[in-house]
Amino acid sequence: MKKIYHLSTCDTCNRIIRTLNLPEGFSYQDIKKDELTVKELEALRELAGSYESLFSKRAKLYKERNLKNEDLKERDFKQLLLEHYTFLKRPVIVNGNEIFIGNSPKTVEAAKRSIENS
Repeated sequence: MKKIYHLSTCDTCNRIIRTLNLPEGFSYQDIKKDELTVKELEALRELAGSYESLFSKRAKLYKERNLKNEDLKERDFKQLLLEHYTFLKRPVIVNGNEIFIGNSPKTVEAAKRSIENS
Protein backbone atom coordinates (compact mmCIF):
# COMPACT_ATOMS: atom_id res chain seq x y z
CA MET A 1 0.00 0.00 0.00
CA LYS A 2 1.19 3.49 -0.82
CA LYS A 3 -0.95 6.01 1.00
CA ILE A 4 -0.80 9.23 2.92
CA TYR A 5 -3.27 10.13 5.67
CA HIS A 6 -3.45 13.89 6.11
CA LEU A 7 -5.64 16.95 6.56
CA SER A 8 -6.10 18.97 3.37
CA THR A 9 -6.51 22.12 5.50
CA CYS A 10 -3.22 21.60 7.35
CA ASP A 11 -0.40 23.78 6.02
CA THR A 12 2.22 21.45 7.49
CA CYS A 13 0.72 18.39 5.80
CA ASN A 14 0.48 20.23 2.49
CA ARG A 15 4.10 21.43 2.74
CA ILE A 16 5.28 17.88 3.46
CA ILE A 17 3.29 16.46 0.55
CA ARG A 18 4.91 19.02 -1.78
CA THR A 19 8.34 18.20 -0.36
CA LEU A 20 7.85 14.47 -0.89
CA ASN A 21 6.76 14.92 -4.50
CA LEU A 22 4.77 11.69 -4.27
CA PRO A 23 4.80 9.57 -7.42
CA GLU A 24 1.74 8.17 -9.15
CA GLY A 25 0.28 5.25 -7.30
CA PHE A 26 0.07 7.01 -3.94
CA SER A 27 -3.44 7.53 -2.63
CA TYR A 28 -4.44 10.39 -0.38
CA GLN A 29 -6.95 10.27 2.44
CA ASP A 30 -8.13 13.47 4.06
CA ILE A 31 -8.96 12.11 7.51
CA LYS A 32 -11.43 14.91 8.25
CA LYS A 33 -13.55 14.18 5.16
CA ASP A 34 -12.96 10.42 5.05
CA GLU A 35 -12.55 9.19 8.62
CA LEU A 36 -10.37 6.23 9.51
CA THR A 37 -12.15 2.91 9.64
CA VAL A 38 -11.43 0.26 12.26
CA LYS A 39 -9.78 -1.85 9.56
CA GLU A 40 -7.55 1.04 8.39
CA LEU A 41 -6.55 1.92 11.94
CA GLU A 42 -5.73 -1.70 12.74
CA ALA A 43 -3.56 -1.91 9.60
CA LEU A 44 -1.71 1.26 10.64
CA ARG A 45 -1.19 -0.13 14.15
CA GLU A 46 0.20 -3.32 12.65
CA LEU A 47 2.86 -1.30 10.83
CA ALA A 48 3.47 1.16 13.68
CA GLY A 49 3.54 -1.36 16.52
CA SER A 50 1.05 0.46 18.74
CA TYR A 51 -1.90 2.80 18.72
CA GLU A 52 -0.01 5.14 21.01
CA SER A 53 2.66 5.74 18.35
CA LEU A 54 -0.12 6.99 16.03
CA PHE A 55 -1.59 9.24 18.71
CA SER A 56 -0.94 12.97 18.87
CA LYS A 57 -0.50 14.27 22.38
CA ARG A 58 -0.32 17.76 20.90
CA ALA A 59 -3.98 17.67 19.82
CA LYS A 60 -6.18 20.41 21.21
CA LEU A 61 -8.73 17.87 22.47
CA TYR A 62 -5.97 16.03 24.34
CA LYS A 63 -5.33 19.17 26.38
CA GLU A 64 -9.01 20.14 26.67
CA ARG A 65 -9.95 16.73 28.05
CA ASN A 66 -6.93 16.73 30.37
CA LEU A 67 -5.94 13.31 29.04
CA LYS A 68 -2.32 13.72 30.13
CA ASN A 69 -3.49 12.95 33.66
CA GLU A 70 -5.22 9.75 32.56
CA ASP A 71 -3.57 6.33 32.51
CA LEU A 72 -4.35 5.61 28.86
CA LYS A 73 -4.02 2.06 27.59
CA GLU A 74 -3.81 0.80 24.00
CA ARG A 75 -7.59 0.30 23.82
CA ASP A 76 -8.06 3.93 24.96
CA PHE A 77 -5.72 5.22 22.25
CA LYS A 78 -7.59 3.14 19.66
CA GLN A 79 -10.98 4.45 20.80
CA LEU A 80 -9.79 8.06 20.80
CA LEU A 81 -8.24 7.70 17.33
CA LEU A 82 -11.54 6.37 16.00
CA GLU A 83 -13.53 9.01 17.85
CA HIS A 84 -11.90 12.11 16.35
CA TYR A 85 -9.47 12.70 13.49
CA THR A 86 -7.49 15.28 15.46
CA PHE A 87 -5.92 12.55 17.61
CA LEU A 88 -4.01 11.07 14.65
CA LYS A 89 -0.43 12.29 14.46
CA ARG A 90 -0.10 13.74 10.97
CA PRO A 91 0.77 13.03 8.32
CA VAL A 92 0.95 9.24 8.28
CA ILE A 93 2.78 7.98 5.22
CA VAL A 94 2.63 4.31 4.28
CA ASN A 95 5.09 3.12 1.66
CA GLY A 96 4.66 -0.62 1.29
CA ASN A 97 5.59 -2.17 4.62
CA GLU A 98 7.08 1.04 6.01
CA ILE A 99 5.23 3.68 7.99
CA PHE A 100 6.29 7.24 8.77
CA ILE A 101 4.33 9.08 11.43
CA GLY A 102 4.38 12.79 12.10
CA ASN A 103 6.07 15.85 10.74
CA SER A 104 9.52 15.91 12.30
CA PRO A 105 12.26 16.70 9.76
CA LYS A 106 13.92 13.36 10.49
CA THR A 107 10.68 11.44 9.78
CA VAL A 108 9.96 13.40 6.60
CA GLU A 109 13.49 12.83 5.31
CA ALA A 110 13.27 9.09 6.05
CA ALA A 111 9.94 8.92 4.17
CA LYS A 112 11.43 10.83 1.25
CA ARG A 113 14.38 8.40 1.01
CA SER A 114 12.06 5.42 1.23
CA ILE A 115 9.81 6.75 -1.54
CA GLU A 116 12.72 7.62 -3.81
CA ASN A 117 14.21 4.15 -3.38
CA SER A 118 10.98 2.24 -3.99
